[in-house]
Amino acid sequence: MPLPQRVRRLAPERLRNTERLRSVALGAGLIPPRPMHSPGEAAVLRRLAADRRRVVEIGTYEGSSAVVLAAAMPVDGVLHLIDSYEGNALLFGWKGTERASRHLLARATRSRGGPEVRWHVARSLDVARWWSEPLDMVFIDAGHTEAEARADWEAWSLHVVPGGVIAFHDARAGHEGGGRTWPGPTAVVDNLFRGEAAVEGWRLAEEVDSVVVVQRSSG
Repeated sequence: MPLPQRVRRLAPERLRNTERLRSVALGAGLIPPRPMHSPGEAAVLRRLAADRRRVVEIGTYEGSSAVVLAAAMPVDGVLHLIDSYEGNALLFGWKGTERASRHLLARATRSRGGPEVRWHVARSLDVARWWSEPLDMVFIDAGHTEAEARADWEAWSLHVVPGGVIAFHDARAGHEGGGRTWPGPTAVVDNLFRGEAAVEGWRLAEEVDSVVVVQRSSG
């Protein structure tokens, strides 16, 4: 069981921000994962995942959004987490660690008895080359250049079932309420889903803070 939040807050700054020590502390439940999403974004992910049994997250990092998804999904669902853990340090001392994230998700799902978590420690496009399962939801939050976000869309949208959704993180730069988001994912969303040239068979379903949700037509 993780320590109570009031106890975790007492962890010294050195423990929180030194890469190796942070990994040990995160894996042991002494500190929480860094929150990479706003409360509004977390609420969107929670709501989207509530009735979806086959979910893929691309870009897990310390696992903050994966915990949200796992807590909301049906216990008989399967959550696939894809992250190569190669060069994913956002800032100095901020590198995610696979082992710590695995421990975090194991604790998060143990008390509920699910969902099943399957790890794919690899690049998303390498996983997509052999993927064949239908998906209810994909959360794209990995490479933030336009080329990387577009490649993830092209590789994984093929597997989303009618009525299923894809959520893009950091994809509302320059849009009202978008905050400090990234131009790469924003360009992908704007080019594919806004205006007269929008991709056929998909619709822009929801936007909250930096998250954009698109849904595949059910017809």
